[in-house]
Amino acid sequence: MVDLETINFTDLANKLFCTFTKREDLETTTNTIRGYYSIMYNKIFILESKDSDELICTYNVDLVNMNTAIIPNTILLHRKKESNTLYTINALNTLIRELNNGIADPNYKITWEDYRNTILLTQETGLRKLETKINNIIYLS
Repeated sequence: MVDLETINFTDLANKLFCTFTKREDLETTTNTIRGYYSIMYNKIFILESKDSDELICTYNVDLVNMNTAIIPNTILLHRKKESNTLYTINALNTLIRELNNGIADPNYKITWEDYRNTILLTQETGLRKLETKINNIIYLS
């Protein structure tokens, strides 16, 4: 039986979004994000990667107070806090298959430290790993 007192309903409504933008469009993109979503924790993290020309804006959105549409070039991510690894579910499944001889085993244990400060994405050619570092943090008032 689930104990409703131990469930953090704020976390259930909290989703990590990631919006990709060109460097020259960063201000416009962050203004769009600020105007469109209710940003939790009042922060937008701007990440950069040597493997991409785009900047990566990550932010937590309160789904309860969200519009139904999503900003273009935006995806939903998950985060492994211990290693600061960001990933999509499809990328996680692809990674498991790569590491586990093609077998998609939901119980496979990933060594997350191998993906510290990395975003795991999928593309037509397979898994894409973007090593990231913080470019800036925008504090919202």
